[in-house]
This record gives sequence, C-alpha cells and structure tokens, in this order.
Amino acid sequence: MLDGARIEIQAPPVIHADGPVLVFGGCYSNLQATEALLAEARRRGIPPERMICTGDVVAYGADPRATVALIRAARIATVMGNCEESLAQEAGDCGCGFAPGTACERLSAAWFTYASNAVDPDDRRWMATLPGRIDLVLAGHRLAVVHGAPSLINRFVFASMPDAALAAELALAGVDGVIGGHCGVPFTRRMGARLWHNSGAIGLPANDGTPRVWFSLLTPRGGEIEIRHCPLDYDHRAASAAMRAAGLPPDYAETMESGIWPSFDVLPAEEQAATGRAIAASVELWHREAAMAPAPRPARFAHPATTAAGEPHARVGLEGLSTLWFNTGTLCNIACTGCYIESTPRNDRLVYLARADFDRFLEEAAGAHPELREIGFTGGEPFMNAAVPGMIAAALERGYDTLVLTNALRPMQRHLATLARLHAAHPGRLALRVSLDHHRPEAHERIRGAGTFAPALDAIAWLLATGIQTSIAARFDAGVPEAEFRAGFAALFQARSLAIDAWDPAALVLFPELDDPSDPPEISATSWQALQSRGRAVMCATSRMVVHRKGEAAPRVTACTLQPYAPDFDLGASLAEAAGAVTLNHPHCARFCVFGAASCSPRPPEDRG
Repeated sequence: MLDGARIEIQAPPVIHADGPVLVFGGCYSNLQATEALLAEARRRGIPPERMICTGDVVAYGADPRATVALIRAARIATVMGNCEESLAQEAGDCGCGFAPGTACERLSAAWFTYASNAVDPDDRRWMATLPGRIDLVLAGHRLAVVHGAPSLINRFVFASMPDAALAAELALAGVDGVIGGHCGVPFTRRMGARLWHNSGAIGLPANDGTPRVWFSLLTPRGGEIEIRHCPLDYDHRAASAAMRAAGLPPDYAETMESGIWPSFDVLPAEEQAATGRAIAASVELWHREAAMAPAPRPARFAHPATTAAGEPHARVGLEGLSTLWFNTGTLCNIACTGCYIESTPRNDRLVYLARADFDRFLEEAAGAHPELREIGFTGGEPFMNAAVPGMIAAALERGYDTLVLTNALRPMQRHLATLARLHAAHPGRLALRVSLDHHRPEAHERIRGAGTFAPALDAIAWLLATGIQTSIAARFDAGVPEAEFRAGFAALFQARSLAIDAWDPAALVLFPELDDPSDPPEISATSWQALQSRGRAVMCATSRMVVHRKGEAAPRVTACTLQPYAPDFDLGASLAEAAGAVTLNHPHCARFCVFGAASCSPRPPEDRG
C-alpha cells in the first residue's frame, strides 16, 4: 500500500500447449500475407489457440484495419508490438527505435501516418489491452514471448548480437528461453542451456533476395522442442500493388517484390553481409539440458577468390577517378594509439614523396582522367614533408580542390602564412581535415598524447578565422550512440565558438576503429550488389593513392588510403595500370568502408545506408 494505492504485479498470460504451436510476427498491415498464413495454419490443422503473434500487426502495408480484423476475429494470442503501443497511445511516430535522420525514420513517418489514420478507436482499445509478454509452456519448457526483448519493446535482437548482451536479455526473462520479434529476420540461437528464437515476419521479406516470408512451428517431441523455420509464399504482387494504390512510399512495395530491404539502417554488419542470400528452411531439436557448442567458423579473408562460405568476393571497378591521394610519407610528429598505418616519428616505411614524382602523376592524371576533381594529401603528418606546401600549390594551380589531412600541430603551424596565401589565391578550394579524436581532452590525448588537444583547437580556430574550409575527423567508438558522440562535439564547438556543424557528416567525419578484435563479415558479390544499390560506397570505386615504399625505386599506386602495403591492393606503377577492379578481400574493406560506412574522401556520399 502506497498513498492509499495498491501495487499489483501482473503475471503474463500463460499458454500451455501439447501440440505444434505456430509462431509468427510482423503482419505489418500485409493482408495478403496474413490471409495466406491463416490458410496455411488450417492446412496444417493448427487451431488459432495454438498460434502466437509477436506483435506489429500494423506497419508498412496497405491494409491496417483489415489485417487487425483478421487477427482479432481469429482470437490469436498477440504480444504488444511497439507499433501497437504507439497507435494505442496515439503517439506521433511508430516507436520502432530508428535512429534520427536515417532512411528508416524518414519512411516510417509516411506509413505510420497512413496507419494511424486507418485504424479506428476500437482497434486502438484492443491494442492497448495486449500484453507485453506471453509465456508459452511446451514440452516442459517455459518460453517468454516478447516483441523486441525483455528489456525493451523496441530493442533489435539479431542473430549476431554479442554473447554478453544476449545472455543478459535471457537472464532478465528468467525462463528457459525467449521468443522475440521486431527484427524481421528468422533465426534460432542457443546460449548455453537457454534458447533465443525469432520466427521472422510475415509482412515483409527477410532481406534475403526472395519475396517469401517466414513463420515457425514449435512442436513438442517428448522432452524436446522441434523448431522448424518455415517459408511462406503468398501473393506478394497484390500486396505491393495495394501499397502503391494507397499512395504509400514505393520503397517497401519494391521490397515485397525484390526481397531486399530499402535501407539497412538497423542491420548489424553480419546481417548486412547476408543481404540477398536466400535463407533455407531448417529444423532442429532443443532442450535445456543439451547445450551445444557453436560450430567452428571457417577462416575469413583467407581465399583470394571466394568467401569462407564459398561465394565469390565482391569486386569493385573504378567508376571514375574522383580523388587522387598522395601519401607524403609515414613519418609523423606524434605516435598515436591505433594509428591506421602506424605513422610515428621513426616509421619511414613510406618515404617522403618527392616533388618530381608528384608532378609526374599529376601530369598523367590530367591527360587520362579529365573527371578528376580532388587531390588529397595524407601521411604520416603531411607537413613533415618539406615539399608538401609546393605540392598543395601545384594542385590548386591546376584547378583541383585540395584536401590535407593533418593533426594541426607544430608541423602545420609552421606554414600558416603559406596556407593563408594559398587560400587567398584559391578561395574555397583548399580544405584541411584536422584529427580531433574526441570532444573530451583526456580521451583525445589517450590516443594522440599529452598536450595535443589545446594546440589542435587553437589551430582549428585560426583556420576557421582565416576562412579555410575546415572539417574534423574523430575516432568513433561504436559502443556510444552516434547522436550522443556528435552532441559532445556540438557542445565543444559551441563553447569554443567554432563554426563547425557537428551534425553534418562531411564536417565531422567519424571513422571506425580498425583494431577491433572482432571478426568482420566478408563481402560477397551478391551482398555488395544489394548494398551498393542502397547507397553504400567504397573508396576504391572513385579513388587511388600514390605511395613510395622504402626500398622501392619509384612510387606505386594502391587501391585506397588504408592499404599502402598489402600486395593484393598494389595496382601498379601508373594510374593506367591501376584502373582495374579491386577485390574487397580484407577486414579493413568490411570494417571501414562497407559496414563502417566511412570514407577518407573529401566529399563522402550523401547516403551511406
């Protein structure tokens, strides 16, 4: 008793089943798929009382009211999804958990408005009564059925979730296993003696390049549960036609036909890498006493032609030389923790680039690549090379936009007068990108060294005051929400009166950590085709870099700024030789470009996923 009110802890509804249970989720206002599922249940002899929906009856599709009516008329046990929660509360958005500014958030605004206008007050009242969890007792095991996760209704749980995070969710449920929804991709995963199962969704394909959708059959077999992932064919063309007729955005209607999602905003790297790979129907037995060790995974990035799964690697042709990079040498005035190419005050593995060699490549580019717009300088610290100011001037005089990557410390500061003069002679054409790894001094200096934060900020202020185009490069810890990281920089820029927009990805460029010990997925030709069509880009499609390795007689051309040494990425002694395709067969390709959606280019692509 508290202030005269009684506190009640309501137990979840419990379903005891002694026959097969059909589990499905994500009807997503797809009337045709929902009708097909109910027909399939009748064909299999499964009554509605042995069917469970993991929520989001209403979402992307054209028929919210009719789909709700089918589920309600059948009296199928349904968990509240975030869409039902939002519609019941008459909220302003779907509550899916999409990050601000992403394609998913933009598209959801249209379909959620449509759905909210379509459902009636009685539908909303029904949605408000749905439980957040239903427990299923089957073959002596107790499984918690939730929408997203026990911790949060809209948490995306995919098969690739780290062990510790998945174990914490299972522990929070307090039962033998969890049946979740929300993510839209079917999978079954064992964690020790516990189980996490997701049936997938019936309202939208599973991003596997087929229009099929998925449900599950859980069947008691003595003390075990047989878990069967089942595909469902239905009239997907009628569903997509209905969406177009309703005036909904065409993106999800196209997904009904292609089987590829319109955006990969919510997908972890492993699931992105599986894009376009058809999922196979599967069956397995589970009981809590039989924990299975995961099967060993074949080594990745080990075969020059194929992935560990036997698929051809993605290959990227040079679409046109947009940016020509010059590595001026690996010597640097500081030694940073986790430097991408191990630049230090002693590492001269890449020697100083000579002016004559620079001029030779610039001359070749002028003749062979009229499309070239930008020259980039990287290192090491470019201003350690005494020839660099002259190279910058030469690039500008030829009409190229010019970008210099710098730590903005003493080597650069010795050339402030020269930079001011070059900017005055070529206004708007010279840009510097300054490495400022964190908005907190102590975090930046853990990487760059003591006493590096304040001088870099002073130099940034000078560059901006002089009118030189200035951007910031930071090392982004993926464990921190991007919005939170950018907000920290926004506060720093405001406090220092620095006119840099922390929310502009070209003004504050976030690079992923490359020394992450986790094993990134490989990029197959199939997945790359889908990723590229959704706006993903890689540097080697539009860039090349000139390097001069110690001990070699002349500079060479490499595929990108991250691979100055790897033999597979050495493309030749000239730009003509370097015009061939590049195989994306290196962890950096996956971690930095494809799944990290990062680029060293001066003008990153507008849409990276």
